[in-house]
Amino acid sequence: MTTGMENCAQPLFTFGIIADIQYADIDDGFNFKHSRKRYYRNSLHLLHNAQERWTAETVKPRFILQLGDIIDGFNKRHDASERALETVMKEFDSSPVEVHHVWGNHEFYNFSRDTLLRSVLNSTTDSEAGGGHLSICGIYAYHFSPAPKYRFVVLDAYDVSLLGREESSVQYQQAIDILKAHNDNEDLNHPPVPVGLEQRFVKFNGGFSQDQLDWLEGVLSLADNKLERVIIVSHLPIHPSSTDHICLAWNYDALLSILQAHKSVVCFMAGHDHDGGYHRDDFGVHYLTLEGVIETPPDSDAFGTVSVYEDGMFLKGYGRMSDRLLMYP
Repeated sequence: MTTGMENCAQPLFTFGIIADIQYADIDDGFNFKHSRKRYYRNSLHLLHNAQERWTAETVKPRFILQLGDIIDGFNKRHDASERALETVMKEFDSSPVEVHHVWGNHEFYNFSRDTLLRSVLNSTTDSEAGGGHLSICGIYAYHFSPAPKYRFVVLDAYDVSLLGREESSVQYQQAIDILKAHNDNEDLNHPPVPVGLEQRFVKFNGGFSQDQLDWLEGVLSLADNKLERVIIVSHLPIHPSSTDHICLAWNYDALLSILQAHKSVVCFMAGHDHDGGYHRDDFGVHYLTLEGVIETPPDSDAFGTVSVYEDGMFLKGYGRMSDRLLMYP
């Protein structure tokens, strides 16, 4: 797609986006269903490609959104989690641009929640001015404002989950109850049904607690009053038309209801579904699921640069990622 937007006036600011790098220093393999090839070592090369492009751009990105699964769960089996993370962060650190990290299932395959909160993947410690974070129950959710009238909200899609939570925690017990109510399989990573929305009730997904939803409601109400435009990010997609149903957050519908009730919300971005996806709802909100680096062949790419303008955003995609014009509602 080509539009006039990227050729017109200077954008207010730009930012980079990338998802599901899943680096591991192991030979290529396959996904859970053995239907897609995964390029574990090459993902680092594709991140390097992205970094080179962002560095070369005339308008330098103000920040990068890394939408989760930065390293693969296989690292844990090889006792290589710390080493793999250091390798990927060294590539990110080759540029001075701030990176905002989202947490996905593979972060929790490698590290506990407490470890992540103390790690370089906790972006709440150095987020830009005009923000704040939710500081209860170890929830990793925060917001920041990179420019006047624009706010980004990072959500924790594994707040209620079997991943990363202590078995004694309220969130773990809630997650067990939710899964057992919908999934009778011995292996809870196996979906309860072959098609449809019920597929989402698997162990590699998670949900948003009421505490996090209430916090988001407050952030968005303030943004409405300030006439801000809000972009929300999470590892898990929340609109059924933007992803394969097996990749949806457990209580995606609760989050959708909140987003659609606030005029400030313009876009929701996620990873997790490596094929990517897109939908615009009846309220004019864009739901963008980013193609995953891990399943991108060595001769292609999977990253993008978003240019933000007064009346919309333009995503310039590279390789598997499509160009998209995202006009505000």
